[in-house]
Amino acid sequence: MPGDVNAIVKVVPFLRRYARALTGSQTRGDTYVRLCLETILAEPARMSGRDPKLRLFKAFHDGWRAVRGEGVGLDETVGAPVSRNVRGLAALPPLERQVLLLVCLEEFDIEDAAEIVGLPVDETSALLERARGDVQLVSSVPVLIIEDEPMIAMELARIVRELGHRVCGTAARHVEAVEIASRTRPALILADIQLKGHDSGIAAVGEILKRFDVPIIFVTGFPERLLTGETLEPAFVIPKPFSPEMLKTAIGQAVSVVAQDAVSVD
Repeated sequence: MPGDVNAIVKVVPFLRRYARALTGSQTRGDTYVRLCLETILAEPARMSGRDPKLRLFKAFHDGWRAVRGEGVGLDETVGAPVSRNVRGLAALPPLERQVLLLVCLEEFDIEDAAEIVGLPVDETSALLERARGDVQLVSSVPVLIIEDEPMIAMELARIVRELGHRVCGTAARHVEAVEIASRTRPALILADIQLKGHDSGIAAVGEILKRFDVPIIFVTGFPERLLTGETLEPAFVIPKPFSPEMLKTAIGQAVSVVAQDAVSVD
């Protein structure tokens, strides 16, 4: 394959994070990433040019537009029939949220985001502003914060409340987190990986998820531990230090994905 394969490998975790956040699902997100990589293997010229991350994300969106706009499957280039999973790309969230995640979660500038989604810069900017407004319109939900650093926990709580949600509890230990979650049934959990006394936020979240389903946003200094694609992982991963807008975007997307799933089930 032309270009630096190692450079591509390094940016695949970012595409996983984006695809998972976009769909709210590790399984769906990773499936779409796999289909994108299969396309690149069949058409390596897609990765030619500057910035491997930009080229990879553009290839992902090119595949989605082909499915949605032209009825062409991502695997058509190798002569395989279009699979149900490929057609599922047509169900990705609206452009507003795609642009919001590209700019606020993946930190592309507006020009690169416009290139990725295939729109003029001014139209992409308008979509971004509309999406930022939509984040503020999500109905209030209870949020559990699992974080052992008091100052970080306070900042997380401030952002949660600024978005109009309420903090149903804050926990610094595994047992405490599970107890609060069982008692309050949060609609969203913000969690760190490493907790007080060598407790594990991953273990705490794992125990909570055995009791009921709830979206998880990991806010951690070690995002690479959660973007391997090999084990059960959250759809949303925010690296520390985080920007308030990045976290607000993740919260808004997590809550909206859950609301959409609830409507589709009904």
